[in-house]
Amino acid sequence: MDNFAEQLVKKELTKSDKTHNIIILILGIFMVLFFLLTSVLTIGRGGLFAFIGVILALAFGFLTFSKLQNTKVEYEYTFTNGELDIDKIIAQKKRKEMLTVQVGKFTDFGRYNENAPEEPDDMTVVFATNNIVSQEYYADFQHEEYGKTRLVFCPDERMMENITKALPNILKNRLC
Repeated sequence: MDNFAEQLVKKELTKSDKTHNIIILILGIFMVLFFLLTSVLTIGRGGLFAFIGVILALAFGFLTFSKLQNTKVEYEYTFTNGELDIDKIIAQKKRKEMLTVQVGKFTDFGRYNENAPEEPDDMTVVFATNNIVSQEYYADFQHEEYGKTRLVFCPDERMMENITKALPNILKNRLC
């Protein structure tokens, strides 16, 4: 019988992310208005300058919109027969595979809080979380591409049930 679970986790924006978005929006609006105003003021001098101003305003409007859309991030966890796949979905359009790992190869696993062991300097940390600390778990393992790796993620009950079944016995016993 196959063990399968899938979960979609929406990344919540931090205060820093929100501030960054506000700055991008203000700068984008300023640049669009600047180029539109420049276009209006140069209409009498020739249509080319006005046309270039409109094109630049449209370009900055599009860039601002795209940049703000790219801050909408979701993570998809897929567990299939002991294998955990993590994908990053940006603006519900672009999908990027982050990593794949066999849960049986976890060397450490637990809640990601102040009691979690610190990551060594040579460890790669992969965050695939919603930024809600009370829901976060970590998993340490050796990865082919990243070397020593720590995954920080937010599995729900069904995902945790499947992960727990696939954990090495030493880690299962520690969870109980």
